[in-house]
Formats: sequence, structure tokens, C-alpha cells
Amino acid sequence: MAKRVRIRCINKTDRPNAHERVKNVGGLNSDGTRWKLSVEKAIRDIESHEWEYYVEESGKTARVIVATHNGHKYIKTAADGIQPDNLLSLPECP
Repeated sequence: MAKRVRIRCINKTDRPNAHERVKNVGGLNSDGTRWKLSVEKAIRDIESHEWEYYVEESGKTARVIVATHNGHKYIKTAADGIQPDNLLSLPECP
């Protein structure tokens, strides 16, 4: 069974394309320390089924999935359709 982890922040690139905009994702460990990893690592984690990431907003959760656009893999929330809006609306990671 995959370990479930909440993404609470992101770091963005300077790219205008929403499918290439998220560079890192991060959150809090159970002990209050911060974690951060690259989108490439998050994609590998999701595809390996070892980790399951999600975003929570206004009490609702959305699972983070891997999608492909023009041959480029990226992450988005399952509830978004095309644009990764839920991720892009998160605050910047320190």
C-alpha cells in the first residue's frame, strides 16, 4: 500500500507553460520538519506506487497524478482537468 503524503507548498519555474511550471513540491513531516523534493522524484514515486501525494484545500482532497502533455511528464491534481491549478495555488516552499 502506498504511503500517503500531503503537498503543502511548491516552487515554480519561470516557464509560462502550466505543464512545466512546478519545479519542487514540499510539505511537513509528522515531527513538524519540512520536506521538499523535485517534481521528477515525485513522478518516480507516484509511478512506482510507493507514494501517493495529495493536495487539500477547503477541506477537500485531490489526489496528485502524473500526466503527459506533448511528451512531457508533469504532475497535476486529478480534479483539475487540464490545468494543474490546485498545485499552482499553493504557497511557495521555503
